[in-house]
Amino acid sequence: MQIVETTNEGLKRAYTVTIPARLIAERIEGEVQRMAPQTRMPGFRPGKVPANLLKKMHGPALHQEALNGSIREAVDSLISDKQLRPATQPQVNLGAGYEEGKDAELTVDVEVLPVIATPDLSGLKLEKLVVPVADAQVDEAVMRIASSAKRFEDAPEGKAAENGDQVVVDFLGKLDGVPFEGGEAQDAALELGAGRFIPGFEEQLVGVKLGDETVINVTFPEDYPAENLKGKAVTFDITVKAVKVAGETVLDDDFAKTLGLPDLDTLRNLMRGQVEQETAGLTRTAMKRSLLDQLAAGHDFEVPPSMVEAEFAQIWQQLAQEAGREEDPAAAMAEIEAEKDDYHAIAVRRVRLGLLLSEIGQANGVEISQQEMSMLVTQAAQQYRPEDRQRFAEYVQSDPMVAAQLRAPLYEEKVVDFLFDKAEVTEREVTLEDLEAAIEAEEGPAGGHVHGPDCDHDHGHGHDHAEAAPKKKASAKKKAAEVEADAPAEAEAPAAEAPGADAAPKKAPAKKKAAGPAADGETEADAAPKKKAAPKKKAAEA
Repeated sequence: MQIVETTNEGLKRAYTVTIPARLIAERIEGEVQRMAPQTRMPGFRPGKVPANLLKKMHGPALHQEALNGSIREAVDSLISDKQLRPATQPQVNLGAGYEEGKDAELTVDVEVLPVIATPDLSGLKLEKLVVPVADAQVDEAVMRIASSAKRFEDAPEGKAAENGDQVVVDFLGKLDGVPFEGGEAQDAALELGAGRFIPGFEEQLVGVKLGDETVINVTFPEDYPAENLKGKAVTFDITVKAVKVAGETVLDDDFAKTLGLPDLDTLRNLMRGQVEQETAGLTRTAMKRSLLDQLAAGHDFEVPPSMVEAEFAQIWQQLAQEAGREEDPAAAMAEIEAEKDDYHAIAVRRVRLGLLLSEIGQANGVEISQQEMSMLVTQAAQQYRPEDRQRFAEYVQSDPMVAAQLRAPLYEEKVVDFLFDKAEVTEREVTLEDLEAAIEAEEGPAGGHVHGPDCDHDHGHGHDHAEAAPKKKASAKKKAAEVEADAPAEAEAPAAEAPGADAAPKKAPAKKKAAGPAADGETEADAAPKKKAAPKKKAAEA
């Protein structure tokens, strides 16, 4: 096999590779020898079918398989011999003039990962902003529990329903006058003003009374899970079965017992722990931003353009989706377009920091254990139907790129924890408002997805949520830390397929689908026309 380098510019490499025809022929002969003992054909004793007859019968398939195998082997040898670390899958092309029986001439284009000097971690200094949990925060958390556990009692006869009241209704949804699946329920309890149903539904029930029958008109949101209902105008036939008012909730031991707890003090301690966990998350966000800023300031190296473009494409897709949900999508998109260069710079920084974090992790033995990997697979499998979860686990095991994508976020966090341990950390007590203000003030170009270049295959995109884009005036201009579109992971030294190869990669099982108009996680029995739950905001919009 002959290899000639034709391009060596920055991180771009190109080669011509010549595979001798005899090597392809030898692979064909080897496959014929393997097939012969197993082939049965009328007129021949088992295992005695002539080789030339097998070639005649299976010639095209044998040649294509041999060619594919030869190309994969050639690309693997090229990467090994030249000690390349591909950033993305090599682009392999077979010369247009290739014919069976001739040498195969390939062109191989590949972007490589940069060589990064092992960072000096001795000068890292971080400030840990700690928020003591105040009793008032615990009281507020307990009140939220009490609010969500409201007890309703029948309203006085003839009372018109108001916001804050609960109505119990039967409803039947119709699209173009025809009932649709999942759009019917009996004795559905709905708190007016809670915003749990699609826009316009609750508002039209304000003023109804016990025994009323009415028809309301609503339009499903464009992002509704059920494809047949997205953006569709429908009607609901309503029968009011009851109007209820909220009873007074007394925060005492009896209330705690309704939640399955022994007393109010236990509830308060649980809420204190929850608040501490939330503030600890904000503290970590601030520390991680500061850490990444220090790493970014001390390192500047070339990054693979294809990785940057892939990262930018994900950021842009998420921004476009966010703009589409604004009141004026065109205006929101115009604002984003005006700062396109800023978002491209964010993509560059994310890739650079990802590669840097990976280098640090590789150099210091940071690894994902088999037990941790198993937990990641189990968690990811919950997106699929129970009967498909084992098939998903097998799919992850068979595809290193998918496995890398699952590993990457956890790998990144473990590298960050390693760096926290290495840094000189000083603590300072602040209020929650001060911590949130500090996070807001630290907004800067985003970073970093881990791109592990070596044995861990961590070329996936672990999402950094501790970074933000430049401050925006409108919610449509989302911070880059909120851009969460998943990117394909890149496997170490990906194998190339020959043109015309029909070996398709295994597909993951289909994810669970939303049933009818119900919101995610609801059963058809609860299939009220509820809106899709909005994703929780990241801590302090980070």
